[in-house]
Amino acid sequence: MNLWRAIVPALIGWVGAIGYWIASGPDEAPAARADVAIVLGAAVDGEEPSPVFRERIAHGITLYEQGRAGKLLLTGARGAGAGIAESEAARRMALAEGVPEEDILTENESVTTMHNLVEAQLVMRDAGAETALIVSDPLHMRRAMEMAEALGIDAGASATPTSRYQSLSTQAPFLLREIYFMHHFWIFGE
Repeated sequence: MNLWRAIVPALIGWVGAIGYWIASGPDEAPAARADVAIVLGAAVDGEEPSPVFRERIAHGITLYEQGRAGKLLLTGARGAGAGIAESEAARRMALAEGVPEEDILTENESVTTMHNLVEAQLVMRDAGAETALIVSDPLHMRRAMEMAEALGIDAGASATPTSRYQSLSTQAPFLLREIYFMHHFWIFGE
């Protein structure tokens, strides 16, 4: 019984510390520039980006328009119930916002964050791109950057300033999910 009195507070402390580390996010360089902005995939509703994905795409477009990213690299396969691949929905939105087709790179094979980055790395190699800004939600950035580093991608973080996860009721479940998936990455490498 005394062992549990030590283990339970230690576990709570560990989870709290990891949660704080994730929530504080990786350092960002506001003026950083890169060859591509890798927009990590998210759900598609029919043929339209979900609200979460739309914010990621919009932020990638902003980075492109500001000259901080030379090209957009849009990721994501077709999910269950989706009419098109995530990357195709993102491409359509970018085109509608005026991004020239020649400045849009896509991959449509990936279904997880790690897979997004593996496929993006292949596209970068084929395009001769060496540096990236990774675009995702603030609470997702820490894990995405850890994965990019593990893959050897020369990347900086650029979290969406307009994340759909604003309230405590939306942030708490997302953070708990990220705590779980961060440990999954550390243990299994994916």
